[in-house]
Amino acid sequence: MHLSAITDEISQDFEHALDVLLEYGAEGAELRGLWNVNIADLSDEQAKKAKQALQARGLKVAALATPFFKCNLEPAESAEAAGPLHLAPPRDLAQQMQLLERCARLAHFFETPYLRVFTFWKRGPYTVEIEDRIVNAFEQPLELAQREGLTLVLENEHACYVGTGAEAAHLAARIDHPHFRVCWDPGNAFAAGERPYPDGYEAVRPWMAHMHVKDARMVSTEHHGLQPRWCVMGQGEIDYAGQFEALRRDNYQGFVSLETHFVPETGTGPDGKGTPEDGSRACLEYLRRYFHVS
Repeated sequence: MHLSAITDEISQDFEHALDVLLEYGAEGAELRGLWNVNIADLSDEQAKKAKQALQARGLKVAALATPFFKCNLEPAESAEAAGPLHLAPPRDLAQQMQLLERCARLAHFFETPYLRVFTFWKRGPYTVEIEDRIVNAFEQPLELAQREGLTLVLENEHACYVGTGAEAAHLAARIDHPHFRVCWDPGNAFAAGERPYPDGYEAVRPWMAHMHVKDARMVSTEHHGLQPRWCVMGQGEIDYAGQFEALRRDNYQGFVSLETHFVPETGTGPDGKGTPEDGSRACLEYLRRYFHVS
C-alpha cells in the first residue's frame, strides 16, 4: 500500500502541500482543491502547473476527488448542500455528466484511473426505491468510465445516501460493474454509525480500490446529540491498528489517502491557532509507522 493525502487538507498552496507530503515519505497526492479552485474547475493552465509540480517531485496522482453526484436526486429538494463541496459550485443533476466528462479528461491528463464519486445528498431514509434510482443513475456514468478506461470509486459519505461500508458493498454488488469500485472511508462510516473495523471493512473489502483515512471520537452536543469530532489519527475510536493489519494481511496494493478534517485548537497559525497543516502533520506522523518510511 502507498501513502497519499488530499492536498487541500494540508494547504491550498499546492506546491507547499506536495513538499509536506514528501517530508513524510508519501508516494502520491489526491487532488481536490488547488489554489482555492476545485479540481473539476481547474483551467488548462492550472492543470499544467499542477502536473509540473507533481512531476518535479516524483509524486503520482492517487485519484481525483471529484464532487460528482454531490447533488440532489430530486430537483425540488433543498438548494442548500447537505455537506461540504470543497470549493465546487453547486450543480444540479442535469449538470453532472458534463462535470464527469471534464473530470475524465483531467484523469487522463494526470494519469490516474480513479475518479471519486458519491450517491447524492441524503434527504431522508435510504430506501429500496432510492437505491434503485441510484443504480439507474450510474448507468450512463459507467458507460463513460468504460469507454474512457477509468474507474468510478464510490466514497461512502455520511452526508450522502450511502454512508457505511455495508451500504457501499450492497450497492456495488447490485451495480456489479468492472469500472465501479469503492473508496473505503472508515471515518465516514464511523460518522454514519457503523463500526468501521472489522464490520465495514469486511463488507466492503471485495469492492475496495482506494481508501481515505481520518479519525474521530463521538461527543455529546447540546442540539444534535452524539456527533463525530475529528482528531489526530490513532487518538479516536476507530481501530486503525486492526485496519492496517488487515490491509497488510489482504495485500492491499492501492493508495491510502489522508483526509485529515482535524484542525487543532493551537498551532502555528495566527495568534497561535491551529491550522489544517498542523492537523495533517500530526496525522502523517502517526501514519509513518504503517508505511515504513523514514
